[in-house]
Amino acid sequence: MSQLLRVQNFTVSSDGFGAGEGQSLEKPFGHADPGNLLAWAFATDHPPIYRSEPGGSRGLDDYFTRDYARNIGAEIMGRNKFGPQRGPWQDHEWQGWWGDEPPFHTPVFVMTHHRRPSFTLSDTTFHFVDGDPAAVLAQAKEAAQGRDVRLGGGATIIRQFLDADLVDTLHVAVAPTKLGSGARLWESPDELLDRFHQDAVPSPSGVTHHLFWRK
Repeated sequence: MSQLLRVQNFTVSSDGFGAGEGQSLEKPFGHADPGNLLAWAFATDHPPIYRSEPGGSRGLDDYFTRDYARNIGAEIMGRNKFGPQRGPWQDHEWQGWWGDEPPFHTPVFVMTHHRRPSFTLSDTTFHFVDGDPAAVLAQAKEAAQGRDVRLGGGATIIRQFLDADLVDTLHVAVAPTKLGSGARLWESPDELLDRFHQDAVPSPSGVTHHLFWRK
C-alpha cells in the first residue's frame, strides 16, 4: 500500500478558521482561545499533544486522539506551528513551542523560506526546508520509511497541499465557536467534495468530525 499524506485532528471554528489573528509567543493561536477551540481534545482520555495525564472522556473524540500516531513516520508543518517568528531566524537557541519532549516522535519538516540547522529534541528531529509542497512531501515520505506522513498544519499549509492535490485523507473537527478572522481552512467543507468523499459525524462534545478521503 502506498504512503498516505494525512491531516489528523485539525480543528477549525464554525466559520472555518484554524487560528486567530495576532499570533505571538504568548498567544500561539492569536486571538483564538485554544482552550475553547480544542476543548473536545483536551477532555479526552488519551490526548497525545494536549496533556500527558489520562482520566478524561472515552468514546468518539477519544478514538480520534488515540489514532493520532497510528502508522505515522514523519510530519510536515508550517513555520507558524513551530513558532511565532517571521523573517530570518534571530535566535537559534529558541527551539519551538513544543518543549524538550515534543509530541511528534518522528522527523518533522518545518516549511520556511529561512533555513536553519536541524536539531533533535528527545526522539523528534526538526528539519527546516524551503521547497514546494511536492518536494517537501517527497523528503518526508523518504524519512517516514514506508509509513504515512501527517500534515500537521496550520491552515495555510494544509490549503497549499490541498491546492497541489497531494492530500489523501483529512480529519477536521469543527468546533461550535466563531473566530471571525484569522487563518482560514475553508469557507465550507463542501469546497472539497469535488475531490473527496465525506462523512460528517457529530460528537456529544459539540464538535462535528469531518472525514474526507480521495474519490
